[in-house]
Amino acid sequence: MAVPELTLHVLAQSHPCMTVEAALRRKDLAYERVALTPGKHTATMEELYGSGRTTVPGLLVDGEPVHGSRPILARLESLAPEPPLYPEPIAGAVREAERWGDEELQDLGRRLSWGALHFRPEAMGTLGGAGPLDPAGTDFAMRFVHAGWKYHGISAVRLADDLAGLPAKLDHVNALVDEGVCAGEEPNAADLQIGATLRVLLVVGDLRPLLEGRPAEGLARRWFPDYPGDIPAGAFPAGWVPTRG
Repeated sequence: MAVPELTLHVLAQSHPCMTVEAALRRKDLAYERVALTPGKHTATMEELYGSGRTTVPGLLVDGEPVHGSRPILARLESLAPEPPLYPEPIAGAVREAERWGDEELQDLGRRLSWGALHFRPEAMGTLGGAGPLDPAGTDFAMRFVHAGWKYHGISAVRLADDLAGLPAKLDHVNALVDEGVCAGEEPNAADLQIGATLRVLLVVGDLRPLLEGRPAEGLARRWFPDYPGDIPAGAFPAGWVPTRG
């Protein structure tokens, strides 16, 4: 069977895009990577992938659009069944964990990182692999972060709720590892979906104590060892971040 032409549309530092790229590497599939410009990407995505589909990632398979990390991983599995992303006999549990990672965890990678940058905008420079921004760069970052809050529907109340609910979500990840659904010898779809979000959370200094030394941290760093950025601890107001039980 002829290998299809694959074109992946991404944003830099997007964790769902990290998920898909890790799956493509796992399947050893060649692809063209097209990095879009933040803000302007919504029009491009809608043009290529259909009305209302403004987010990344998107994959063109011989020109056919596949939108979103879960549909893309499922399509890659059909294109190249080996090595499997949904291995038997745990395929059902992996799919459920992947769904949970997409629907219930993934947005925290956006809201908690953008939320922390509101209080430490100079740290945006570290996300590109550089150092903290100078005053002029920080002025730009503040405007950019304000737009990000609006785009992602972030508010202080929502951030506080996200932070309060984070320990329970991390406990669920730890349970998935203990049950053998995640962190096996080879990465599956749930590992890649969940691990990418956790890797973004590790950039936020306030959140690292909740993950360090636990299965959730190992899962993130094992499959996504390299990810730039450091938002120093103390970004969130005192009392917002839960203590580790």
